[in-house]
Amino acid sequence: MTATADRTDATDLPQVRRLVTEIPGPRSRALQMRKLEAVSAGVGVMLPIYVVRAGGGVLIDADGNSLIDMGSGIAVTTVGNANPEVVAGVQQQVADLTHTCFMVTPYSGYVEVCEALNRLTPGDHEKRSALFNSGAEAVENAVKIARAYTKRQAVVVVEHGYHGRTNLTMALTAKNMPYKQSFGPFAPEVYRVPTSYPFRDRGLKGPEMAQIAITRIEKEIGATNVAAIIIEPIQGEGGFIVPGDGYFKAMADFAQANGIVFVADEIQSGFCRTGDWFASEYEDVVPDLITTAKGIAGGMPLAAVTGRAEIMDSVHAGGLGGTYGGNPVACAAALGSIRWMEENDANARAKQIEALMMPRLKAMAERYPAIGDIRGRGAMIAIELVKPGTMDPDADLAAALNKHCHANGVVTLTTGTYGNVFRFLPPLTMPVPLLEEALGVLDQAFEDATR
Repeated sequence: MTATADRTDATDLPQVRRLVTEIPGPRSRALQMRKLEAVSAGVGVMLPIYVVRAGGGVLIDADGNSLIDMGSGIAVTTVGNANPEVVAGVQQQVADLTHTCFMVTPYSGYVEVCEALNRLTPGDHEKRSALFNSGAEAVENAVKIARAYTKRQAVVVVEHGYHGRTNLTMALTAKNMPYKQSFGPFAPEVYRVPTSYPFRDRGLKGPEMAQIAITRIEKEIGATNVAAIIIEPIQGEGGFIVPGDGYFKAMADFAQANGIVFVADEIQSGFCRTGDWFASEYEDVVPDLITTAKGIAGGMPLAAVTGRAEIMDSVHAGGLGGTYGGNPVACAAALGSIRWMEENDANARAKQIEALMMPRLKAMAERYPAIGDIRGRGAMIAIELVKPGTMDPDADLAAALNKHCHANGVVTLTTGTYGNVFRFLPPLTMPVPLLEEALGVLDQAFEDATR
């Protein structure tokens, strides 16, 4: 049960799907038993295979199975696992120093990452950046910065949005289970308005949905009370929702007209994932602040807030930072990851993945009426599953397809407010034969589920 053997420029692992045991195998099951004894039950595991090596488009588990990776660790290993540029940078940095705390005795890697972010993010205005550890930290600090700059308190987010698991970012996040259930009370002065969800908006266009949201802000909150509007250009955990053309820009224009800091949460969509360096570029939107993480550092924990110099510099000295924020090893990984993206035209690779996947998924949609919608850009694509002939979400089918793919050596992910969205986040190092085979496994999963 293998694909055509191939080797990618990012690993020496054979690029094949190969199952030598059931999934999970005996060694992974034994490790999972140890996990249950040692790790909090609150830390769930979707697919209990224990990975020992990874690269290109495959994950190798403890039993020697080689699985196709269609998740990239939730959009993190965009440049492929163990990318040589990342590995070389990390190895050299670990040998030199592992930590000093940038706020105590700084180092050049932090500055170099900020310089790269200031150069690559949308807009040619003067920018500043600050580095953190996780996407939630980045979003939380973006709120702090916006409040310091505007001297306002209210923060506006949109339906189906996801922004993290800290107390403040749980308040910003829409979905209750599993992110918010039993963890309240949450931070105040957070307000949620409608987003643009073309599949479920009953024909309303992006600008029309934006006007509904703007009216809510004006009438229920008051624009002069709003410090920030935070929106994902393509929503991640909410279901890979791509807003209708014009929605994102209309919200950004409203923010600019009312002295509101417009924050683009690009944690899942950034760093070439959608075929642009940042998804905001699709509508030529230049955010005031942009939050990044996930794909920035090839798997090492790093996040950032980048934005207009006057906004970023409005915070008093010492107001931003953290013990580990911008750790030198993570910075070295980010510099290697960015170098690989630039030298290997990562955006073109993402567009090639889209060009291969979209026709295959559309062909499946013609045969399987449960596919209600196909959406996304670049290597950030999803299908929404419904009960045929209705708009009713079919989370059970999503779970069944996921189970079939896992059992047959393809690591897939579900998502969405209703749990009925199948999302695809392959690494940009994914060989074409593996990508085609993964889609073949999905096709067979539909065939079996609807037989």
